[in-house]
Amino acid sequence: MKIVVLDGYSVNPGDLSWHALEECGEVTVYDRTEAGDVVLRAQDADVILTNKVLITEDVLSNLTKLKYVGVLATGYNVVDIDAARTRGVVVTNVPAYSTNSVVQMTFAHILNMTNRVEHYARENRDGKWSGAADFCYWDTPLDELAGRTLGVVGLGNIGYKVACIAREFGMDVFACTSKNSADLPAGIQKTTFNGLLGISDILTLHCPLTAKTHEMINKTTIGRMKPGALLVNTGRGGLVNENDIAAALETGQLGGYGADVMLDEPPLADNPLFAVPNVYITPHIAWATTAARKRLIAVAAANVKAFACGSPENVVS
Repeated sequence: MKIVVLDGYSVNPGDLSWHALEECGEVTVYDRTEAGDVVLRAQDADVILTNKVLITEDVLSNLTKLKYVGVLATGYNVVDIDAARTRGVVVTNVPAYSTNSVVQMTFAHILNMTNRVEHYARENRDGKWSGAADFCYWDTPLDELAGRTLGVVGLGNIGYKVACIAREFGMDVFACTSKNSADLPAGIQKTTFNGLLGISDILTLHCPLTAKTHEMINKTTIGRMKPGALLVNTGRGGLVNENDIAAALETGQLGGYGADVMLDEPPLADNPLFAVPNVYITPHIAWATTAARKRLIAVAAANVKAFACGSPENVVS
């Protein structure tokens, strides 16, 4: 079985092994593949694995030997699922491999904005503490999470765990979710999206990007939020209108924005968010801990093995 990995670098830049996948067949790994090179590189493949390279209807129609597409991620919008199904090509994903890592990044952003870790590390490098008159030094408000209200949009694997950890910090937790109130654990209360906007000191986004959720955070919805509220987005860049967030940060309607995702990735250098205060953006790395990437490769290889044995797992096509 011939296996081609189209964009392996982001998953494994060299610190991990493809050995589990190599047990399945003859493997060729490309660090990156441009759209125009996909068909050429995968023309003899039985199996292709992709993270962000698009597998379109046109690509599928030109890969007559292809039997299987493995998405090296949980989201699988990079593949034309209908076209794959029509051609009998099995498509799988890797669910829930990065839950713990994304939850960790969510709180890294929350704690950075409330405890101003990045700010004080920089201040210390500039000698502010060394030159202080007292044993301690601060020049910003420092916020305690206990007693504050966290609004969680989406209670899937990640949102649910964020909500549970927030309770351990002593926060009041409200969620916008399709789950029934009776199915939620004690301490997590269900409300509407508009309800969350009005009560949340910190609002964190963990929902899929759909036509309904596209730019759900915009000028209008930000105007319904508490003045100075914090916003965290480790979901999808398209959940927010970045121009409206920048404007709200300028006026103080938003007190801070912590994000691991952007609309364009990599972002344009002149993105308005880079020019306003209290913006903390990490380069889409919440999923990329070593432990999460090891799980990703292991499950992806297991998916291929299951397909080869005639019992595919994690099928999304």
